[in-house]
Amino acid sequence: MVLPEECYVDEFDRYAMNDIPIRLIRLIDMTFVERNEVREHFRTSYMKHLGQPSDTVRYAILSHRWLNQGEPTYEEMRAGTAAGPGYEKLKKFCAKAEEYNMEFAWSDTCCINKNSSTELDESIRSMFRWYGNSAICIVHLARSETIEDMMEDEWTERGWTLQELLAPARIKFFNKYWVPMTGDRNDKDDKDDINEFLVSRPLLSSLRRRGPAEILETLERATGIPYDDLRRKFCPSPSEVDKRMTWAARQQGSKMWRIAYGEGGDRAFCRLIEAIMQAGDPSVLNWKGEAARHHTSRAIPRSPQSFIAYRSLEFEGSGQLEMTMTSLGLRVPLVIFPLSVRSNMRAGHGYSIALDCPLCPSIKVDIDTSCRLDSIDQYALGIVNYSLIGHVPGIRGKSAGFILHRAPDIFHCVPVCKPNCTAFVRLKFSAPEERFAEWKLVEEVGLVQVDFPIIPDEPVCYIDRQYLQTVYL
Repeated sequence: MVLPEECYVDEFDRYAMNDIPIRLIRLIDMTFVERNEVREHFRTSYMKHLGQPSDTVRYAILSHRWLNQGEPTYEEMRAGTAAGPGYEKLKKFCAKAEEYNMEFAWSDTCCINKNSSTELDESIRSMFRWYGNSAICIVHLARSETIEDMMEDEWTERGWTLQELLAPARIKFFNKYWVPMTGDRNDKDDKDDINEFLVSRPLLSSLRRRGPAEILETLERATGIPYDDLRRKFCPSPSEVDKRMTWAARQQGSKMWRIAYGEGGDRAFCRLIEAIMQAGDPSVLNWKGEAARHHTSRAIPRSPQSFIAYRSLEFEGSGQLEMTMTSLGLRVPLVIFPLSVRSNMRAGHGYSIALDCPLCPSIKVDIDTSCRLDSIDQYALGIVNYSLIGHVPGIRGKSAGFILHRAPDIFHCVPVCKPNCTAFVRLKFSAPEERFAEWKLVEEVGLVQVDFPIIPDEPVCYIDRQYLQTVYL
């Protein structure tokens, strides 16, 4: 089906007015142009070829470490008074952008009017998309001369540059002297055909051939991000949250959370986790250590560092976990199996505790915690990576779950009335069962893996729905 021309025009206009930076630097005269000017500049070319707007609206984008002082500002660029080492860096970047046949470029130092809170907010929230839509991301490593130097470069440690590394499909690294660090045009993919971008490559031709493999392997060691995730087009999604949070944990960027959400860093991170939980991927629960100071829940990690000690657990194939934050805590349905304490021994500054499952004696769970478990409490395994068909839960051979406990609810103990039997007709009386408080997490333990004996060749065993309970953590 061929779309009418108006549809292509509408798609192009939406892209140009929403998915590229608010303003760009026009390289021919180093002046600002707004989105509407960029749209008009590229529209004729787009209408000749149609296709994806991002293939036509091309701009270079800079990734770098800010100088302590001397970066050009929005106001200085407007007035034509920008000068100093930061402006020299900007001109070097623009020169490299022109080598990639770019007509426009963007830098976070001067292309954002930081006196406008609305513009600053939009820029921060859109930056990943802007880097992802760039034709080429040019990285300047001010502390590196060789690829090996990247291991100690501050650029690899900043929280802001994490998105600048992952989002672009094409990236090019330059060292402190603005010399290319490899002989390839795209350091994410040596097979990327972008010859049509390039006007000249005098620096590239003089380099010994050092492909993206070497630079990406070095970045993997420096950042902890796997090679395959660095090389492919990164797609943000609320999946593999435990693995991806370890990438952020290695970055220095607590200020980033405060700026992005306009509030304290701890609270901002809590809001991020709550938003991720709405997607229902149980990997967001795979953390260990101290919980955040959240107003209702103890299931929220304190920071990305909480994910560093995450266990390698199997979540693939499990169903979406319904997680809702309420005034009582995180509302989540879990498959609950009772546990009994086999031993509770002092170990260093904490306790080493062994638990058994009465319903499946082969299940043995050993945990370490700073708190001694009370013998009068009830204990349970709350499985998170189960699946549902209808309302029937299915558990996997390798299941992951929380260790839960609950104490007798002494505040709801009331005297039992024994009325005169002649005062009632055919009314049956019954003594109430012992009541317990709500399930709580055994803190600092995180998710544990248990191996259930299952039918050979069957990935899931379905059990009675009575074991599925809604808890508030």
